[in-house]
Amino acid sequence: MTTQAHSNGLSIAEVAARTGLTAHTLRYYERDGLMLGVGRNGSGHRAYSEGDLGWITLITRLRSTGMPIREIRRYAEMVRDGSGNEEARLALLRAHRDRVRAQLEETAAHLDAIEFKVSYYAAAVGETDPDAELIAQQRRAEPSAPR
Repeated sequence: MTTQAHSNGLSIAEVAARTGLTAHTLRYYERDGLMLGVGRNGSGHRAYSEGDLGWITLITRLRSTGMPIREIRRYAEMVRDGSGNEEARLALLRAHRDRVRAQLEETAAHLDAIEFKVSYYAAAVGETDPDAELIAQQRRAEPSAPR
């Protein structure tokens, strides 16, 4: 799905600079069905909109949190299909959110173990670790924090 964009759309180089992605990655996202439909300027070059930038930010976040490309593609397909599939979109995003939350809890447990070891070795060499002390105080103040 390609749409005609205003001549003031952003070039692929400008979008690459703003997002930190390469032009190759941006072309891949479009070719693989992850984009919603990048417009073209009068000379046929890609002309990204601010909405495209927002979408790129979202799919970058989904990828960074471990969502597989096939799920992002499916989500993009549902968005392109328009209204009527909101329940399916919600289910897909909730499932991903639950996976991310589980990863965060696991990472927090790993961090706790590392903090314990840092405190242990800091004490062994006669030091205190200000970061470990601060984190311990925060944990005591917030009993609901993941351990």
